[in-house]
Amino acid sequence: MTRTAVVNDYKHPQPGATSTLTLDEKVGQEIVKNGIKRPKGYTVSYHANPEVEKMHFGPKHPMKPWRLTLTNKIVLAYGMHEAMDVYIPRAATFQEMTEYHKDDYIQFLSWVTPKIKLDPEASNIFPYNMGDDCPVFDGLYEYCSLYSGASLDAARKVTNNQSDIAINWSGGLHHAKKAEASGFCYINDIVLAILQLLLYHPRVLYIDLDVHHGDGVEQAFWSTDRVMTLSLHKYDKANFFPGTGGSDDTGPKNSANPGAHHSLNVPLQDGIDDESYVQLFKDVVNPCIGTYQPTAIVIQCGGDSLGGDRLGCFNINIRAHGACVEFTKQLGLPLLVLGGGGYTPRNVARLWAHETSVCLGTDLHPSLPAHTPFIEHFAPDKSLYPELSQTGRYDNKNTGKYLREIVTSIREQLRYVQGSPSVQLQHVPPDLGAIRDEVEREIQEEREARDFGRRRKERGAGIRGEYAH
Repeated sequence: MTRTAVVNDYKHPQPGATSTLTLDEKVGQEIVKNGIKRPKGYTVSYHANPEVEKMHFGPKHPMKPWRLTLTNKIVLAYGMHEAMDVYIPRAATFQEMTEYHKDDYIQFLSWVTPKIKLDPEASNIFPYNMGDDCPVFDGLYEYCSLYSGASLDAARKVTNNQSDIAINWSGGLHHAKKAEASGFCYINDIVLAILQLLLYHPRVLYIDLDVHHGDGVEQAFWSTDRVMTLSLHKYDKANFFPGTGGSDDTGPKNSANPGAHHSLNVPLQDGIDDESYVQLFKDVVNPCIGTYQPTAIVIQCGGDSLGGDRLGCFNINIRAHGACVEFTKQLGLPLLVLGGGGYTPRNVARLWAHETSVCLGTDLHPSLPAHTPFIEHFAPDKSLYPELSQTGRYDNKNTGKYLREIVTSIREQLRYVQGSPSVQLQHVPPDLGAIRDEVEREIQEEREARDFGRRRKERGAGIRGEYAH
């Protein structure tokens, strides 16, 4: 059969070389293009267990752990992992989670399954607030222990001075209470992480950027002066979850209680924009730092405060949200950075990738790398910074006068804070590190037992490479 002209005329576009770069080469080009390198003077760690990404709340549920897959793919595509210490953390143990949560609640999470939920006789499921918002799904306990373990691991890296900034985007589930689930949250990993920080830090400032009030964290530290909580959120007591966090919610009413005036809230109306939000953030955080003098900060970066979020009502763009993280970072204190809400996955992924770059001190090129997996989900612009403030835009009901009143209210509350608290007389939580060490010893013993068995087999086989003693 005679060769066709098509075959005869074909030539490789680059004779003697391949025209296709490997993925590593493409990532390497992005690293050079964006000037990504390890920060000078501080260390950033990134804590991510890929098993969390596989969890599924249900087809109609707004919480999509898959947003973590998108986030990590963008981080890897830009090559930011090369500038951080990356850890795959282990799951939290039962004992670690019961440092805050009640034993019977954790026991319940460990055995409940969707089949039990469907049993009409299983009335004991409802005391823990399980239902449409907090469904029972396959792998629920594993999910809880994985995201909690990542936050604990990040907190330990901070307390051990292995990291100055530690990131866990799977964490930040701020609604969970001591003995019940709430608002898509089952275990309050933030509380567990702060308890770990308190072993070494006398005062921790918690900042919450989620569109929903950080009620679970506020409640957990209601009666202590060793944690100050500051939450910026949409507030409508009757019509917006969780209906708490008004300007007069400042902690226990009894001024003799150590936690009085240590719960600060910034209740916002619909539609706040970039400029107003960033300025307000600076105006309330600055006096908190000056008065309270925290020695570590935890910031929850809920992405539902972005414009166009499925459950949100603000007009904030990615760079403005990130400017708050940048301001917090510039304070120079040990920093734990967590995820949170966010129900338009592609925008949440963009946000958290951007805020990862903020932690690294890197300005990213706005066009997503062409080799980013699932890049079609970011169409049509395929940009890291789409214009979100015009997506389903809300009228801005936050007047200048109203925002100034909020700042005045915060400053007034801080006048009652009697400087930094004395930690000598405060309760010190148990050392979660001891539990961690015990678990790691058990893992090491199991590994050594396996190695010993393997060596015995090799000695018996009489082959090269056998172990001689």
